[in-house]
Amino acid sequence: MRTLGLIGGTSWHSTIVYYRLINEMSGKKTGTQANPPLILYSLNVELMRENDRDKIKRTYLEIAQKLETAGASAILICANTPHLVYDFVKDKISIPILHIADPIGVEAGRNGFRKLGLLGTRPTMQGDFLHKRLKEKFGIETITPEEEFIDEIHQYISVELTQGKFTQSAKSFFLDHIQLLKERGAQAVIMGCTELPLLISSEDSDLPLLQSTNLHAQMAVNFIFED
Repeated sequence: MRTLGLIGGTSWHSTIVYYRLINEMSGKKTGTQANPPLILYSLNVELMRENDRDKIKRTYLEIAQKLETAGASAILICANTPHLVYDFVKDKISIPILHIADPIGVEAGRNGFRKLGLLGTRPTMQGDFLHKRLKEKFGIETITPEEEFIDEIHQYISVELTQGKFTQSAKSFFLDHIQLLKERGAQAVIMGCTELPLLISSEDSDLPLLQSTNLHAQMAVNFIFED
């Protein structure tokens, strides 16, 4: 089994889910209680809340270099939004970063989805690190909620979900936006915040939901056991 370096903490709630999923999926793959070697660096979520892009990039690079030095064969960033550092970090280390857009694109292609809705933080919805990669690598179009709703969506995530508050009002709010994305032609919706799967399960929606956390964790496991 390959050693994987995890960068978590944004938030720690979803990082726990990543850790659990990777170990559970590995156990199912091997049929034993053996668990894979993982190196976890959990940073302070305040880094993301400061919204200093240069500081975020520098910090993730420093952590990635530490994990590489510690023996990691690849880096897994355990959140969607921090993937904004991907292009900055990837060429400055000699091990790969497992990009969260890739398993989303594979799953969408497997199901024949060409137009996806996207829910996440403001940087995730308005940045290009998911949109661009899905378009260029998989030919998939992504749409986001109307501009007037972006701040409220970001507020729910940053103030409630990343702090472990999963309320019925938040659930109803996001289900409403899933329906609005469906009405605009989305064939499925990316749960592009790693806390969203903790709030809404696939059974809650009649529109297919692409749970980025689960898909990313499965990608990690595939890498760990890859020859």
